[in-house]
Amino acid sequence: MAAAITTKMNAFGMVDKADENRMREIIQEYLNFLDDSGEERVYINRIEDMIRDETARLIVDINDVRLKMKERANLLLTSFVDEIIAFEHALKEIVSKLDPDYAKEKDFCIGFEGSFADRHLNPRTLKSSFLGNLVCCEGIVTRCSLVRPKIVKSSHFCPATKKIMEKKYTDFTSYEAIPTSNAYPKEDENKNPLETEFGKCVYKDHQIFSMQELPESAPPGSLPRNIDIIADEDLADRCKPGDRIQVIGLFRVLPNKQAGMSTGNFRSVLIANNVQLMSKDLLLNFEPEDIKQIRKMSRHKDIFELLARSLAPSIYGHDEVKKAVLCLLLGGCEKILENGTRLRGDINILLIGDPSVAKSQILRYVIHAAPRVVATTGRGSSGVGLTAAVLHDPDTGERKLEAGAMVLADRGIVCIDEFDKMTDIDRTTIHEVMEQGRISISKAGIQAKLNARCSVLAAANPVFGRYNLYKNPMENIGMQDSLLSRFDLIFVMLDEHDVERDRMLAESVLKLHRYRAQGESDGAVQPMGTTLENRTTFNTDGSSENSKEIYEKNREWTAMEEREKILSTHFIRKYIYMAKELKPVLSEEASTFISERYTELRSADMGRTDMERTMPVTARQLETLIRLSTAIAKSRLAKIIELKDAKKAYELLYFACFKEKSKERLEYEEHKQKRQQSNIRNNSKSPNEVEIDEEIEGNDEQESTTTKETSTRASRYGKRKLTVFEEEEEEEEEENNEGGNKTTTDQQQQQQPTKRPKIPAVISVDRYKKLKGFLRRAFDDLNISANELANLEEIEKYIQKLAENQPFTKDEFKAAYDQLSGENIIFIDDEQIMLI
Repeated sequence: MAAAITTKMNAFGMVDKADENRMREIIQEYLNFLDDSGEERVYINRIEDMIRDETARLIVDINDVRLKMKERANLLLTSFVDEIIAFEHALKEIVSKLDPDYAKEKDFCIGFEGSFADRHLNPRTLKSSFLGNLVCCEGIVTRCSLVRPKIVKSSHFCPATKKIMEKKYTDFTSYEAIPTSNAYPKEDENKNPLETEFGKCVYKDHQIFSMQELPESAPPGSLPRNIDIIADEDLADRCKPGDRIQVIGLFRVLPNKQAGMSTGNFRSVLIANNVQLMSKDLLLNFEPEDIKQIRKMSRHKDIFELLARSLAPSIYGHDEVKKAVLCLLLGGCEKILENGTRLRGDINILLIGDPSVAKSQILRYVIHAAPRVVATTGRGSSGVGLTAAVLHDPDTGERKLEAGAMVLADRGIVCIDEFDKMTDIDRTTIHEVMEQGRISISKAGIQAKLNARCSVLAAANPVFGRYNLYKNPMENIGMQDSLLSRFDLIFVMLDEHDVERDRMLAESVLKLHRYRAQGESDGAVQPMGTTLENRTTFNTDGSSENSKEIYEKNREWTAMEEREKILSTHFIRKYIYMAKELKPVLSEEASTFISERYTELRSADMGRTDMERTMPVTARQLETLIRLSTAIAKSRLAKIIELKDAKKAYELLYFACFKEKSKERLEYEEHKQKRQQSNIRNNSKSPNEVEIDEEIEGNDEQESTTTKETSTRASRYGKRKLTVFEEEEEEEEEENNEGGNKTTTDQQQQQQPTKRPKIPAVISVDRYKKLKGFLRRAFDDLNISANELANLEEIEKYIQKLAENQPFTKDEFKAAYDQLSGENIIFIDDEQIMLI
């Protein structure tokens, strides 16, 4: 049965035949486009799936429309309302042919995806020139209203005449009808009273949420812009505060009423046509050469130190702080236990010390280098501003939940400068976030839990302005132990007077002023690559492809020594991106070492005075050792956390706890420095010619040299038990001496085809909802109760059976499992799955 066609009438109320014929021609074009049964059957299959799943929205790639009907595609972008009416009529006609009964039940919609060119915007770039156009706008959800029913059609019974009347309701969000009154009719035309039959009334879901431009894309010194999104039917409740989304829809203005009168000021909204969740992670485009270079670099014997040295190279010193920041960027491994307990993998760091020791500069580097960062200050932040707030909407009178900085930074980093300027009450509100990774809200009748799985990097000044050496660290910091114990590492950064250090610092600052690029202003935000550069709804590489150098060529502006090399920022971003995807596991040796060292830390903490320790050593520091060891193992692209990773983690934590390096570490560094000086003296090459690439490939020395060095090392240490760092030194030398034996293995590995990196799996919202329903159905059909473990392979086979013509890929399964685990719906391991 053909769908009714809405046509325009002329001034005399007559139907214009020319308009009617033109509309019929347009509908026929869209019918030919959707009815591709003789070709690839892309959209016919989608329509059949839509009927089978009992949904009413068909997603169409506008690039397909552009290929087959260029004129129609351009008109869809510029004259969206007229075109979408014809498109939806064509869809209804095809559904009528396939299933006439289902076509009578619902009104069908078309959703778009694909490339939108100059109409790929953000809330700041939405201008009046785009009114009435189809646009793609991306941002982050800051507040959401409750999902409420919206009347579509009401049914009324007249007891006097025994007749039933129906009334349809439209508003300014409708495409093809004139807005009507929202009041229920109480009488018919003869003044007979009417009774509303609520069981026969038709409603649809309705929600309004606010979207803000991405924090990293807002120009410096400007407030982020917002726009309201109107979502109906299946698009309602697709996102929550903190989600990064792309909304494809109609840009329209609504009248702004005050005291019952419409004013000249209009409210701009986006009427959603499709909503897509963006990935929490930055997606980079890797080439085979990138993978080869990253794997080659991971074999460097001091890769952790090299990466740390390459972070913020313009800042002189603070080597331990840079290592800690690298661990924060890499992160640990998050674990969800069977009972629902979450062991966080995020690393929290607090920098406290005198003014002018580069605390804020370190924060600025993280803000510009990391992909997901929300920056704030202690003076400009409140407790609810960091977590979430319940607000009153003046337009609708409803309560809305607005996300704070930590919710917006989910799966990212929150940088809080001037942390000491916050009040104790405000600092207390972030306790739950820093440990549990979520925010619980119980206000104004709203019960909600929001994800805030983020790392915290905070900078603060001491209570007295400068660090008072005659008072203990607890008095200088002036914060509660309950908050300090949630920081994995606390660094006290002092402005110490040392002639040699001051000279080196002065040289590094002068370098910055002498070798700054022409036209570069102080403190200017440099573009680091952002998803707003994309003109499509599909995931593409947002980073610059012009810079492919591994090392920084121009090192005149850095604070490094002349012979030291540093990695380029683009290479570091790709390296960290690959390393974060790994999930290394603890080895037996590392577990034993961590247990022993934690006991020693507790004993050392009891033996130290309050003047010596900077932070309380609690059971949380045991988890800190595990997280740091995991991050250091990730820097080597290793799948197992080895003993040397645990050693470096212990030294980092020891330095943070007691403001000094351990005695063993100092002895090890002294030995290492002497050995390096000796090698430089004996080497015919100058320090500038000693390439790091030679260290990566290993030393191809003869066995006689290896035997000689081994005997020399044995005579140096004698028969006494080797310390932790002497063992590490011995392991390094053995690795170098075994370089010749590894050459053949390395060549074989290089001959193997290069594998592409593991890109985070994604799944569309529609596919995710479908898989979620199939999962529950599989548990029901297989008679598996909740909280009962089931075989994962058996469940997936049953889901594929239910999916029929559109099976799910492994990536879609993985992305869905991650989302379901994050929402505490399932518990999953390698072979078993359980509904919670």
